[in-house]
Amino acid sequence: MTMIQGEERMKATIVDVARESGVSVATVSRVVNGNYPVREKTRLKVENAIKKLEYVPNLQARELNMQRSSSIGVVVPSFDNMFFAQVLDGIEEHLRQSSYSLLLACAQNDAAREEECVRDFITRNVSGVIVVSPNTEMVVSDFYENTAARLPLVFVNSAREVAGISYVTSDQSSGARAALEHLFHYGHERILFVQGENSDSYRIKEKVYRSVMQERGTFHEEDIVNIGEGNRIETVENTMFILMDMMLGFAPTAIFCCNDLMAMGAVNACQRMGRRVPQDISVIGYDNTALSQYTAPQLTTIDQNMGDLGREAARLMLKQIEENVTENVMLANTVVERETTGFRVEENE
Repeated sequence: MTMIQGEERMKATIVDVARESGVSVATVSRVVNGNYPVREKTRLKVENAIKKLEYVPNLQARELNMQRSSSIGVVVPSFDNMFFAQVLDGIEEHLRQSSYSLLLACAQNDAAREEECVRDFITRNVSGVIVVSPNTEMVVSDFYENTAARLPLVFVNSAREVAGISYVTSDQSSGARAALEHLFHYGHERILFVQGENSDSYRIKEKVYRSVMQERGTFHEEDIVNIGEGNRIETVENTMFILMDMMLGFAPTAIFCCNDLMAMGAVNACQRMGRRVPQDISVIGYDNTALSQYTAPQLTTIDQNMGDLGREAARLMLKQIEENVTENVMLANTVVERETTGFRVEENE
């Protein structure tokens, strides 16, 4: 029991909780660890005693009992793109309500490094791993399928069907169509498509772009621009210089970018070339990261609801850990119209 002797405060023990709630130590352990069913009335008595005595479970003892740590590993490809930071916020917010904590690793946009991060988490005996925007080279290999046989795995921002792995993603196919329809609404037909590499997110959007533009008879292979790594802070500058070179030869009326970093680079390219946004050229991004509303002009983009992606990823992880059940979730995307679109092409002619 919590006691005060002089100025020294004694921590409550599991024995104190058992005595206060009138149950056995084993029952308290079951409530704390959640590894065996306990009657609701009994569970409430134990939880009330824990709260009253301010009992803090011994995590090391708990981990030994569970044969896994109370940590969940999260791998992100980069710390530069705010998309990942906002997903992490959602994961942490949901896990805060549980007894699990986060271990974070950065793959630095590299497939081999991504594998190292996951293997390191396995050696740390984590309870599961969440991989945000997994590298396509890794997903098509058998690494993740083999890993899923050993511990719970959740993908974020990838809809690849892999045995034993849950995923949560946004409906990027519908989102890409919505972005293009938004530009068509303002009379645009010659639309550049800007993407990066090694991501299912880019692959899905490119497939939609090709299909929609071919249907309209306005597809040009040279209008697809690959700027390489798409999640570093350098992405903004790289996109800017690549588009400045491209637009010397012709003048598209709109640019559809696969994330907001690329879109910021596109806006910078237009401004450096003396092309007004959106009067001369429109730009639409993807993600709706926090920075998108602080650019000048403010960025029109597609909202992926990153916080919801993170919260769902955490929920799916806990479901795998506690119930050994996988589940796939797809969230809706919406257009957020700000200042880089909205000017009709006809008005500028």
